[in-house]
Amino acid sequence: MKLYYSPGACSMAPHIVANEAGLKLDLVKVDIPNKKTADGADFWAINPKGYVPALQLDSGDVLTEVGVIIQYLADQKPASGLAAQPGSLERYHQMEAINFAATEIHKQLGALFNPKMTPEMREVQLGVIERRFNALDKALTGKQYIMGDKFCVADAYLFNVLNWTTPLKIDLAKWPNIQALVGRVAARPMVQQTLRAEGLLK
Repeated sequence: MKLYYSPGACSMAPHIVANEAGLKLDLVKVDIPNKKTADGADFWAINPKGYVPALQLDSGDVLTEVGVIIQYLADQKPASGLAAQPGSLERYHQMEAINFAATEIHKQLGALFNPKMTPEMREVQLGVIERRFNALDKALTGKQYIMGDKFCVADAYLFNVLNWTTPLKIDLAKWPNIQALVGRVAARPMVQQTLRAEGLLK
């Protein structure tokens, strides 16, 4: 399998999940602005949406979207426990956490990277983010991870996008449970291995 990624982008979540599951991935770095892979291929031809991640299976089929890819990877190694049993209520709660990460954390934070965002728009956006962070911090009360005491695919996604608060200069001290989750996930050996592989950790 090939994972098309860009360092620190949302493609880091599937990279973490693959490492945690013990799956071998060939990493292909993508120059997002120019839509070219490191070996000069046209990324549009691989993913017509033009963004990472894209996971090319050995069959040649391509999967896109973080929430789908992380579940697919975890399902290749059910014994890893990274994804709950398909059809179980726990799986649906896990999917709920993944969708919240995708639509309410990823997209809300991602919007702040837009260079055309005015100070007024940024203020409105930060208000939305604060409400989402309040909900997430409450959901993490008394838990090690989003689903309880065990790391899962949703934690990989949350960690990935919550890391963007550093370049965006959003202080997580106001949300101690979120801050603790980020620190806990960052300390995991496979997460550190992922960060090193993407050139984000020495």
